[in-house]
Amino acid sequence: MGVKTIDSSMLVKMIRMGLINLSNNRELINKLNVFPVPDGDTGTNMNLSMTSGMKEVEKVDDQSLSIIITAFVKGLLMGARGNSGVILSQLFRGFSANITEQSELSCQDFALALENGVQTAYQSVTNPVEGTILTVAKDTAHFAKEQAKSENDIAIFMENIVQEAKKSLQRTPDLLPILKEVGVVDSGGQGLVAIYEGFLAALKGDELPELHEETSMETMVNLEHEKAVQSFIDIESIEYGYCTEFIIEFDKNKLENNPFDEAAFRNLLGEYGDSLLVASDESMVKVHIHAEQPGEVMTIAQQYGDLVEIDIENMRKQYKEIVKDENSREDIHKNASNYAVIAIAAGSGIKEMYYSIGATFIIDGGQTMNPSTEDILAAIHETNAKNVIILPNNKNIIMSANQAASLIDDKNVTVIPTKTIPQGIGALFEFDDSQSIEENEENMTGSIHDVKTGLVTFATRDTVINHLEVKEGSFIGLDDETIVATSNNKLDTTVQLMEQIVSEDDEIVTMFYGLDVSKEEVEQIEEKFSSTYEEIELEMHEGNQPIYSFIIMVE
Repeated sequence: MGVKTIDSSMLVKMIRMGLINLSNNRELINKLNVFPVPDGDTGTNMNLSMTSGMKEVEKVDDQSLSIIITAFVKGLLMGARGNSGVILSQLFRGFSANITEQSELSCQDFALALENGVQTAYQSVTNPVEGTILTVAKDTAHFAKEQAKSENDIAIFMENIVQEAKKSLQRTPDLLPILKEVGVVDSGGQGLVAIYEGFLAALKGDELPELHEETSMETMVNLEHEKAVQSFIDIESIEYGYCTEFIIEFDKNKLENNPFDEAAFRNLLGEYGDSLLVASDESMVKVHIHAEQPGEVMTIAQQYGDLVEIDIENMRKQYKEIVKDENSREDIHKNASNYAVIAIAAGSGIKEMYYSIGATFIIDGGQTMNPSTEDILAAIHETNAKNVIILPNNKNIIMSANQAASLIDDKNVTVIPTKTIPQGIGALFEFDDSQSIEENEENMTGSIHDVKTGLVTFATRDTVINHLEVKEGSFIGLDDETIVATSNNKLDTTVQLMEQIVSEDDEIVTMFYGLDVSKEEVEQIEEKFSSTYEEIELEMHEGNQPIYSFIIMVE
């Protein structure tokens, strides 16, 4: 007699197996990614989202089914990345909606939960598009509802669901022309199938199959080429260039003057981009949007609370990286040396700078976007080098980097305790692959104090520090970690900061300007600097970083 229900321990196994199978298929899913933009990160984003959900499950002591699913949904929402990740979080948010008192889920319970998930996911998307993960979820839920009327063995029920999900996936090119044009199925739908396959393996007690190349090709529709499918898409199809994600943590005082209305907020943001998803609960809002001016979107969002977990990716640059030749610079770096240098950084221009001076692998992160020990471990394992040097570039990441290094036995891993992007750049200039890792550690660590760092950002609360009265929302200038300048004007604050950190003994100042800085503002800063510091060389770079309007490196 088969198993009739899913209890809490089985649910945890299903989530874990779903994550493992998704992770195993991550690169395949990335290769399929052409919609809504060909940025090749759907598998990565779904994997990061599921990983965040699994981490929350592992934290809970109460092993009741409702607590587990609630923790999973919370983790998914907090860690949701990209269109697919946010939609996935909404599918499971709806899935969990009516699971409160049950200690077990029957086939009918599971089918109803799937249907609730579809409704919630469709509501969170401004313009739902068929032929995507939404369609696969919807078709599967409708099938499950019918199956539950006659099937009560949960393993057989799930096996039928997986088969229907695969059939729906194969139909996606008939619904979305871009998929048929390049000969692939939908990447998000493929990710959802991978998760369901993991669920099934847990229920049947099976081992997950290893991913083979011939198996991978079965998920394609008519892929007779070896080029990245993204290369068949024109870059001009990317109308809004920045994939922008953040969480608004509600502020009660702000909400008193400006109550939050999810529908109205979604409609307002819809004027600034596409691929918009908004999902809220009583304490926060998760926002995903493809925008051309991310700063404008975040300014609107600040009306309701503090912004955290900010992540902004330049999708045009991602696209260009994907379509490069297989012998790209990054792959050459990975394989050509006995060394690998891993840096943590955010902003396409800053990443480009790091690559140009010798970094071999970059983890996206920084202030408010701290990568986990697991993320750093994955990067270490991905390198082929025997010696690995890590540049955390943020004081909150150093501990995770050290912890990751301590878990590696088959490589020599050294963490240089850089706390800022400029410190990391200065350290990387001292790197010499002809020297031992001990010599590099000494030289790179010694260079940290030769660099001064200035940062221009905005204040998240009122405060008084160093006799400066700082108002929430105003601009602040930091000398490393100390606030030394503030005003309501971005450029005034930047000038004040330069006056504090630049001296006549300095030789070079390098400035990286962020996503919220216009060309006119760059020109004004350059003009002001040249007239004030005639003997000091200025290098200005487009950093495209979030959070910081300017990152200033003084040598």
